[in-house]
Amino acid sequence: MAEVEGCKSEQKQRRAVVAVDESEESMYALSWALQYLLLQDFKEDRVILLHAQSPPRVYAAVDGTAYVFSSDIMESLEKQQRDNTESILEKARAICGEKNICFETVVETGDARDVICEQVEKLQADILVIGSHGYGTLKRTFLGSVSDYCVRHAKCPVLIVKLPKD
Repeated sequence: MAEVEGCKSEQKQRRAVVAVDESEESMYALSWALQYLLLQDFKEDRVILLHAQSPPRVYAAVDGTAYVFSSDIMESLEKQQRDNTESILEKARAICGEKNICFETVVETGDARDVICEQVEKLQADILVIGSHGYGTLKRTFLGSVSDYCVRHAKCPVLIVKLPKD
């Protein structure tokens, strides 16, 4: 799903993909990119807000059997996910709207690392901007790091923006 907003021209000069999620770090990375990376007077710059939705989860018991939910429960979970995605995109749209920037939104379902790297290539991005949660070595080892993965696998330069320590 792609949606273009705030554009006056179809001419595309530079494409910056900004990965957004519900985190404060993600929204800070977007604000930082709009303020320092993209030129305010360069209206042909295109910002692509990319959100990776988690795929629906299937819960398994210890004995290996999987639980299948009723259609009502699945619909409720899907609605909650859609609402969460819309909330994230509304925050990002508001940030872009303040800067009067041409942007589009792309939402894909899958593991964030894979979705981001695939979309960067598909969208022919010139740069990927991603926030850093600032996990230490131990947490990064167990939880994994989307930004570290993207640095190694994305087909464009990657800018990792850290939230300042205040």
